[in-house]
Amino acid sequence: MIDMIRINGVNPDMIANNITPQEPVHPGEFLREEIEERGITQTQLAGEIGVSVSLLNEIINGKRAVSAEYAMLLEAALGIDTDYWMNLQANYNKGVARKDPSFMERLARIRRAAAVL
Repeated sequence: MIDMIRINGVNPDMIANNITPQEPVHPGEFLREEIEERGITQTQLAGEIGVSVSLLNEIINGKRAVSAEYAMLLEAALGIDTDYWMNLQANYNKGVARKDPSFMERLARIRRAAAVL
């Protein structure tokens, strides 16, 4: 686990780099902002990358993950690197996992057991 940044006289919870977002942000949110900024409709982008409008809408609304293939299609159409989309998806996935109490308890049990070994 990464140590928190500490500054004398400042509560570590008030330092931006130490704050964990309340809700993970799906890459679809970033995609929505990007196409709105460019004045592109979902229908236009879906046609450009060769997917159905409903599939693209599912990504934008956080109901479908950005796979490597979709990330590559977005890079081709928007000029935004595949790794950017993949990193957003990975960070979202980690955030969702961290919000799952049963999964976090499972991790804690594994860490306790590993500390004994």
